[in-house]
Amino acid sequence: MLGPVPDDLLSIGAVASRAGVSVPAVRYYEERGLITSARDAGGRRRFPRSVLRRLAVIAAGQRIGLSLAEIAGALSSLPSDRAPSTSDWARVGERWQGLLDARLRELQALQSSLTACIGCGCLSLERCGLVNPADEAAAEGPGSRWLRGARRTAASPDG
Repeated sequence: MLGPVPDDLLSIGAVASRAGVSVPAVRYYEERGLITSARDAGGRRRFPRSVLRRLAVIAAGQRIGLSLAEIAGALSSLPSDRAPSTSDWARVGERWQGLLDARLRELQALQSSLTACIGCGCLSLERCGLVNPADEAAAEGPGSRWLRGARRTAASPDG
């Protein structure tokens, strides 16, 4: 398959304007691997028009509370050699539906226990279903969560 012809490519400014985001946001999404561009003879970024759909999906994912990592996971399942089809987008929607269903269950549990939880004041990481549902922190070991996270990063081969 031939690549897009130059007239089909958009400048970074045109992409930002049409997507309703800033130029630095477009660069950031590209750095994170959420979108891709090609370089023209002058070294300027040029984007296929299909990137506008990806940016719309990123915005939608952010509006519903998904992290960029969750959005990137969904976008990585889309084809890179062609514009996604309706069935490709449907798979992304199904994946996000599962994430939203889980988040809704968490919010409903929070809603039903919020008043009691705020009034409790126990701050117990062992018992609190709000701060530590199902004692998830126990699997991470003793100590501050932030401290444990820093230890894991320092111990990783690339960190």
